Amino acid sequence: MMMEKREEEKDIFYSPEKVVEGRDEALVEEEKRLGLLRATLEKKDPSCQVLDDETLRRFLRARGLHVEKASAMVAKYLSWRRTFVPKGSISESEIPNEIAQNKMFLQGRDKKGRPIAVVFGSSHFPTKGGVEEFRRFLVFALDKLCRSIPDGQEKFTIIGDLQGYGYCNSDFRGNLAAVNILQDYYPERLGKVYNIHVPYIFMTMWKLVCPFIDPNTRNKIVFVDNKRLRETLLEDIDECQLPEIYGGKLPLVPIHMAI
Repeated sequence: MMMEKREEEKDIFYSPEKVVEGRDEALVEEEKRLGLLRATLEKKDPSCQVLDDETLRRFLRARGLHVEKASAMVAKYLSWRRTFVPKGSISESEIPNEIAQNKMFLQGRDKKGRPIAVVFGSSHFPTKGGVEEFRRFLVFALDKLCRSIPDGQEKFTIIGDLQGYGYCNSDFRGNLAAVNILQDYYPERLGKVYNIHVPYIFMTMWKLVCPFIDPNTRNKIVFVDNKRLRETLLEDIDECQLPEIYGGKLPLVPIHMAI
């Protein structure tokens, strides 16, 4: 009798058809709001026409499908892009000090097809170019990462290697700039961050920056146990796509040299 009752409850409360129907309704609602977002933006800023539906969709999702909030976010993005990247892209000549640090690499793809960036925290030093050059470097790197995302995928993965990280690498303003740029201008692009070889000193910086990170973004950041490093990375990255330094097959390619 108990088994029969459970089967009846399953039939009453769960139906694959209803799940599919619910997803279809959600997609229809999203498409409706996407149309409203574009119409709203075209009245405010005709330059929004350069943005495709997938880009607008990311802004919309980042604001919980709230059209007005997404509209304000896109408008802010367009204004920022015109001012900060007037030529359409950041050139290497604009970030010489950051390039010289050789701290970021574009390396392979994870099992979902997301491009992987490897960042070495111990190679980051606040430079004579200051936080403004670092901001330009971030945009240079993020644009390159986004261009490497294959069709059918929207996100990228980051391995943050903090081995050797010390006081001289601590940069609150730089870290805060990275958080703000990623959240405000590259919404729904981050897939996952693996922080590895994390020293105790880094946790002080993390506690300062963490309150500024959106909860949804925070949930994508994991701190990997050194004893399970390779095992953890291999859960999401095939060995043939993993950097050699982590027991994989691929050599590291500096971000500015990556295609």
